[in-house]
Amino acid sequence: MALELPNPAGPGSHAASGAHARADARAHARAHRRWQAGQEHARLDNWPMAAAAFEQAASFHGDDAYALAAAHALIKADRSPDAVKRARGLRKAHPRAALAYTIEAHALIGLGRAAEAVECLRALPADVPRDNAHHVALAIALQRCQRHDEAIKSFFDALALKLDDAVSHFRLGMSFKDMGLRAEAAECVRTAVQLGAGTSDLAARAQLAFLEREACRWAEADDALAGLRAKLQARPPQTPMETGPFPHAVLVNDPAEQLKVAHHYALHVQRGVRALPRRAARDHGGRMRIGYLSADFHLHATSQLMVQMLEHHDRSDFEVTLFSTGPEDNSATRQRIKASSEHFVELRGCAVEAMAQRVRECGIDILVDLKGATFDTLLPVLAQRPAPLQVTWLGFPGSSGAPFIDYLIGDEIVSPLADAANFSEQIAQLPNCYQPNDAHRALPLPSTRADWGVPEGVLLLCGFHQSYKISVEVFDRWCELLHAVPGSVLWLLQWNANVQTRLTAAARERGIGPERLAFAPLLPLQEHLSRLACADIYLDAWPCNAHTTAGEALWVGVPVVTVRGATFAQRVAASLLHQVGLGELVCDRAAGYVEQVVALAGDAPRRAALRTHLAAQRSASPLFDGVAFARDIEALYQRMWARAVAGLPPEHLPAQRISSLPAA
Repeated sequence: MALELPNPAGPGSHAASGAHARADARAHARAHRRWQAGQEHARLDNWPMAAAAFEQAASFHGDDAYALAAAHALIKADRSPDAVKRARGLRKAHPRAALAYTIEAHALIGLGRAAEAVECLRALPADVPRDNAHHVALAIALQRCQRHDEAIKSFFDALALKLDDAVSHFRLGMSFKDMGLRAEAAECVRTAVQLGAGTSDLAARAQLAFLEREACRWAEADDALAGLRAKLQARPPQTPMETGPFPHAVLVNDPAEQLKVAHHYALHVQRGVRALPRRAARDHGGRMRIGYLSADFHLHATSQLMVQMLEHHDRSDFEVTLFSTGPEDNSATRQRIKASSEHFVELRGCAVEAMAQRVRECGIDILVDLKGATFDTLLPVLAQRPAPLQVTWLGFPGSSGAPFIDYLIGDEIVSPLADAANFSEQIAQLPNCYQPNDAHRALPLPSTRADWGVPEGVLLLCGFHQSYKISVEVFDRWCELLHAVPGSVLWLLQWNANVQTRLTAAARERGIGPERLAFAPLLPLQEHLSRLACADIYLDAWPCNAHTTAGEALWVGVPVVTVRGATFAQRVAASLLHQVGLGELVCDRAAGYVEQVVALAGDAPRRAALRTHLAAQRSASPLFDGVAFARDIEALYQRMWARAVAGLPPEHLPAQRISSLPAA
């Protein structure tokens, strides 16, 4: 939010005559001094102090500039509820003060109340001129409401007034992205980068690389990624920066570089908040209080994976609270998630500071973040240190880089202790795969390939990945496989028409006709699993593997072939495969991957045996046992907490089977 705030008139702007005028001048002078102090605090990014100074200025004198500065600073200081009150009071007193509407709208957006922000902005009298900032705020509010057609119109209105507004170009790109128009989104973000995105330049560059990869425009993606990496290499390691940890985690196969980017971002997050007074870990004599923090307690992969584990937490030893910042979608998954915990705390619409305070009030011993540096990140909550121990797990495929997170939960494959230097956290290893699964999920229903529009009697190679995971190297190998296995068909997800057209053209350039590719529309989970079961082999991608989908393929009996890499994101499929006893399908190099798939393609009896093996693993493997997973993660929490209450710092916790743990 970059707003042009007015300067106050100043104490010497009017000649003072009479006692009342002289008193007003003195008050104005006091207010102006506090306003100047606030300006200095703002220049240093000390927004809590800036807000306090501007509020004092507004209390000393009625110049609107002081109140507007206070409202703006309150948002920056994560006091959006107070900002709403101040801006709303100002616009009610001055109904034509357009900037008050804009500031209130930004505060409401920050509180997750975008629909109210739209109403606020549209309440401005029709004859009052709308500036660029008004149109941008309205566009962002509409965007948050998923009203992208209206948002795009408002962004165009903003750009008509200020064509070189990098923020509008960037945000316009995000609306195109959410509409599935990746190439159009990339062009908007590219324009924002060229105009100069200021402190958000690195984040914009990361988003550009990600969008180009999503669009399968590989040359453009590689150029954008190379530019981003060059910019990052020039930055000192301890510099707080708004970066893009998620694109780096899934597009770059360099764990040290990923950690550096994550650390830059964590410092940026930490700089923007005030930590609560540290609460020491103490044995309070009751059950251990575990809190799970997420925006994904709805129909989302995170909830679908962990719901059975949550349902089987031992309530005699653990008191579980779920802190939700995401939507109420009334799905069956949401209802199971809510029923699985003793306490479900709704934080949607709360300021970050209020979220942290609520966690503190609940007396949480171990707070587990399930988001990491992804969309709707909750790292600002953890940066306030609301719990004695803070843990990251499941939502982000790599280190948080955050000094305010104590442990990362992984396993011996995705987070080996030998690679501890690539993690800022202490590594806490589960004895089996770090990814939970739900044994109550749907089984595939009987179906034929004809039901899904794919040919019978051919080898069906499945690559159901989000498009950003399909790198040019991966696609080259897939085309190599199609050449090596005559008549085989590559089965991909149909994300949008542009991606389908590009992949079909890229295959043709590699000598593969369009009849060798099949595209599958997105489906609900039950239908997706039934369709997935029709594949012969699931082809993994890199440098970011299939995670949830790889587990789904194994669940329905389809063998997965993967390439294990150096990063967390490129080891997930290896962890899953080892858990079901198929470590031989884990390759160390791309050439071996091709050899493995070709061998499997020519060996129908082996493929049949693998299906039989995987069917048995549904009831035999720990990978699909949410009850056992609950016991394993509880044992890990107990080890963490025992160290903490003994006054010992966090340390790496190697994997241990429950049977090998000392008696309590």
